[in-house]
Amino acid sequence: MKYFFWAIILISITSYSCKSTQSTQAKQQPNEAPSTEVTSSVINNIPNSLPKYNASHSKRNKLIHTKLNLKFNWENETVIGEAWIKLTPHFYPSEQVTLDAKGFTLKNVSILKNGTKKALQYDYENQQLLHILLDEIYQKGEEYELYISYIAHPKETRENNGSAIRSSKGLFFVNADGQDPDKPQQIWTQGETEHNSNWFPTIDKPNQRTTQEVILTVQDRFTTLSNGLLINSFKNNDGTRTDHWKMDQPHAPYLFMLAIGEYTVIKDRWKDIELSYYVEPEYKDHAKAIYKYTHEILDFFSLKFGVEYPWSKLGQVIVRDFVSGAMENTTAVIYNESFQHTTRELIDKTKNERVVAHELAHHWFGDLVTLESWANTALNESFANYSEYLWFEHKYGKDMADHHLMGELQGYLSSARNNIHPLIHFGYLNKQDMFDSHSYNKGGCILHMLRNEIGDEAFFEGLKQYLIDHAYTDVEAHELRLIFEDITGEDLNWFFNQWFFSAGHPVLEVTETWNEAKDVLELHIEQTQDPEKQPAIFQLPLKVAIHYGGEVFTETININKRSETFFYNLPLEPDLVLLDTDNVLVGEIIQAKAAESLQLQFSKADGLIHKYEALVQLKDSDNVTAKVSTAISALNDSFWGIRKKGIELIPSSFLNKQLCEKLRDIAINDQHSAVRQAAFKKLSNVVSNANINIAKQALENEQAYPVLGEALYLLSNQSYDDAKPYIGKFKDTKQSQILTTIGYVYTKEDKIEQLQFFKDNFKHIDGVQNFTFAQYFVDLAKV
Repeated sequence: MKYFFWAIILISITSYSCKSTQSTQAKQQPNEAPSTEVTSSVINNIPNSLPKYNASHSKRNKLIHTKLNLKFNWENETVIGEAWIKLTPHFYPSEQVTLDAKGFTLKNVSILKNGTKKALQYDYENQQLLHILLDEIYQKGEEYELYISYIAHPKETRENNGSAIRSSKGLFFVNADGQDPDKPQQIWTQGETEHNSNWFPTIDKPNQRTTQEVILTVQDRFTTLSNGLLINSFKNNDGTRTDHWKMDQPHAPYLFMLAIGEYTVIKDRWKDIELSYYVEPEYKDHAKAIYKYTHEILDFFSLKFGVEYPWSKLGQVIVRDFVSGAMENTTAVIYNESFQHTTRELIDKTKNERVVAHELAHHWFGDLVTLESWANTALNESFANYSEYLWFEHKYGKDMADHHLMGELQGYLSSARNNIHPLIHFGYLNKQDMFDSHSYNKGGCILHMLRNEIGDEAFFEGLKQYLIDHAYTDVEAHELRLIFEDITGEDLNWFFNQWFFSAGHPVLEVTETWNEAKDVLELHIEQTQDPEKQPAIFQLPLKVAIHYGGEVFTETININKRSETFFYNLPLEPDLVLLDTDNVLVGEIIQAKAAESLQLQFSKADGLIHKYEALVQLKDSDNVTAKVSTAISALNDSFWGIRKKGIELIPSSFLNKQLCEKLRDIAINDQHSAVRQAAFKKLSNVVSNANINIAKQALENEQAYPVLGEALYLLSNQSYDDAKPYIGKFKDTKQSQILTTIGYVYTKEDKIEQLQFFKDNFKHIDGVQNFTFAQYFVDLAKV
């Protein structure tokens, strides 16, 4: 979780002035051009300056090892820390080093020589950058070790937030004073992008790597988690305990983490790797369901990526009030509290396993091979995003994977109406903003398109080589391109320039004209995307399928003009023309289709996406016969998402006796709870004793809460007296769907004393139900 502005600073030391044991070093200044008189910033509409470019951070010194000794002041929400940092010049000789250290109270800045500390001169610029003058000039390969004693004040940090990462404090205290009875006391961190320097000094850039040790002293009632292995733990005489975590493999500073709280830890193993599942005590029996399929996902990715899981352990923890969805800290993943459910609540829910797959994939793409700069965020996020597709494809089949892909593409297209930028975006205003639907959704969809372009064998061989060649290093997008070019022997500049380094996506308007005199189909395709914001012309090799008289003709066409027409000699006028039959295009296709063509599309199309598209477009059709016929066909589809969409498509006015019997059978017997839920929701529109009976049957036997909620809703509307006993049975549950339905029933009773039910249960209502539950409360309060 997983959702950035960064300028390069060139350092020049111009003077030093002594002040007791501390001295002020000249501040680092951006590289500036000589001052000249400028009469106009723009001459004849020609820009007077280069476009904004966020370069990779210049490596003057390299991190080698970081050791932290940390204690915590809960009352002040501060970190009391000591840091030992080993570094070496990257290439050029160095007599100074700059560390990121945000909002610290510095107590000691020294260099370690022969076991003793020698105080160093430093300048603390804006309490953000710690410029340290070293005791001598160090050459490449020569190591030196700094010692810094400090107090960190993350609560007071200057916020620089984005929509995916809602706070930049880096380290957070939850319920620090212990006064909130509904929240445990916790400490946790969120380092991405460059937020970990709010709690320890480092070179907080993604193109740095360091091994680490973290020594944590906490109250003995707390459990801790950090990167790497717990090498020792001992109790102190004052009721505290000290845990020593050590990470021998280097990784980027933003991946450092710690989590502290009262957890139950379920231990497990995958091969010779330690697994640990951290949950709040009441969820201890549900830990393996919460972190669903961890074993199988590790097996699958190790095989699919061609590289075994590369780290020493895997811990997973849920924290309260997390500022993002999840975070792939190396060997120690953090998830937000929406992840914590009972096994029953997780029936047919794939969110948990999808996010687990995403965060575990990052341990290859992001943790092992890391982006060079935040402009290259997609090199982390697009691979993790596409790994969700790969997992669904492996576990449930291509229909499930395509259903997910379809949602990802729509998420990108929706956001692109207001904002487009290149996938690799050097001109971002705020590095936090790189965690958007471009880096995630669009990036994942582009990888799917690349896989289709070069073939599975080359694609996965390329991923393997990319991981092997660049393990424990930082990369940019061209290094990925060069790998695929080496594997395939093809020039892929056209693909990467178009999809990685240019903004936007194609919008194809497709027009079919049948020339009856010549028996020729004229297929006209025009790219109508705005050329001022994105390329006027995309190069698009796409498959087309032409259905006529029970036959189908397919070929791959290469679209490479703004407007062009393809001609097909056919014996009959086609019934249906489908473009992009592989369903890989990252773009929009605008093509008018008659209801009869959509009906044929549903029955003839290969794969889920064109079938789903037919159902969606038929929703607004005036041809009720085609709509209902297609919807009924969908009820027997092998994929649950199509069955559910078919139920939703049926007009309530067409619910005859036979169709209601079919829906009642689905409501009780369908294998997927989302389909059973949809059937109960549709049946709510028809009052009958048979519906009442199956609702009562479900309320006695059904396990999935969303289905129970719909069954209770139906029953309360159609036989309120029959519903009353079940309301009493379920009112003490903490499950959001059930509570919301009971809230609806209480609005029918119009009893003001039921307001207490709402007050007691607001805290149990999740995001999607919040508004509805609140509205029921308002309705009852008006009585």
